[in-house]
Amino acid sequence: MDAQSQFKFSPWILAVPLYFVLALWVVYWFEVRNGYNFNSFGILPRSLVGLRGIVFSPFIHGDIKHLYHNSAPLFVLLFSLLYFYRGIAWKVFIYGTLCTGFMTWLIARKSYHIGASGIIYLLFSFIFFSGIIRKNYRLVAVSLMVIFLYGSMVWYVLPVKESVSWEGHLSGFMAGLVMAFIYRDTGPQKFQYEWEKEDYEPDEFDTLFEERNDLDADLNP
Repeated sequence: MDAQSQFKFSPWILAVPLYFVLALWVVYWFEVRNGYNFNSFGILPRSLVGLRGIVFSPFIHGDIKHLYHNSAPLFVLLFSLLYFYRGIAWKVFIYGTLCTGFMTWLIARKSYHIGASGIIYLLFSFIFFSGIIRKNYRLVAVSLMVIFLYGSMVWYVLPVKESVSWEGHLSGFMAGLVMAFIYRDTGPQKFQYEWEKEDYEPDEFDTLFEERNDLDADLNP
């Protein structure tokens, strides 16, 4: 896949994050409208029933402030993943989400962990580290944009606030880093000129310069 096709906009790239965020709001509206509380479907660490939270917890939020603060970064980061890494975006999103949830289930405090913030940290971490690793100038620019917009989130992988699931944040951050390394050779890569590639074969024009250099070497021992 060439660079032109890799970074080409398609309507579904905008639709997917839009509908995903909309789904979170619909779930919250349904809870409030019908008087339900889905917190028990969150991740309950080291409990067999708590494993279901790996799938359900991203759709559950404690209050509208929690949901509001997650919506914008989730939309921006998911859009960025789909646009700049379309070839591996679904693998990163699905496998990364499962890894984030499972790590939270393993290491977190004995409480229900809910919200899409683990996915946000997954996307943030993957996009940042992947751009740095690949050294593609466009992706490095995206990494810098992400760290400029959401760099302050890094503090919340530490237990700085009792009511915040820092374990979920840390799990997402680590999952994103791992995904960046696993898929470092898949998708957009650092730009290379033709003569820098290993399988490059010089043409007649290049051969003329090589012969000229050899002649100069003979004349100037």
